[in-house]
Amino acid sequence: MDDVQEILFDARAIAEKVREIAARISADYAGKELVLICILKGAAVFTADLMRRLALPVAVEFVQVASYGVSTTSSKQIVAMHDEEIDVSGRHVLLVDTIIDTGTTMEYLFKKFGARHPATLKAVALLDKKSRRTAAVTISYIGFELPDKFVVGYGMDHGGKYRNLPYIAALRSDAG
Repeated sequence: MDDVQEILFDARAIAEKVREIAARISADYAGKELVLICILKGAAVFTADLMRRLALPVAVEFVQVASYGVSTTSSKQIVAMHDEEIDVSGRHVLLVDTIIDTGTTMEYLFKKFGARHPATLKAVALLDKKSRRTAAVTISYIGFELPDKFVVGYGMDHGGKYRNLPYIAALRSDAG
């Protein structure tokens, strides 16, 4: 992987953090059924690992949201697909994403699903890039804080590549 500048979080660190997050979520939602909404494509790996660690009944739904394309910066144009059939009314909902950057995607989804009257609506992200936040969103469960670097691996890509890496790495600034 010539474009990888450095590995920020290896597979072991990620697995431990997912276990920690799952334990907190399981405690907070004990006795309740939770609906996980996986934000595709990037959060597929994180969602799969997280749901296997939860000690409570979960339903899993998928929404495809894009704001990057092939660039390393957000286009701020958010497009959502496959969300129309997701019924969240009266249910406990957790939006699952691997990374929160500007927060505009999560803000968009909070508004979209909040209008459908869930019992609760929260979010979880493995990575939080607070330095780039432009939207006022609250992420209830966060794994790692991330410096302002473009990262790939563990489901995240650049131009469709690197999703399969078992770790999270920063790309070289001249990559791609």
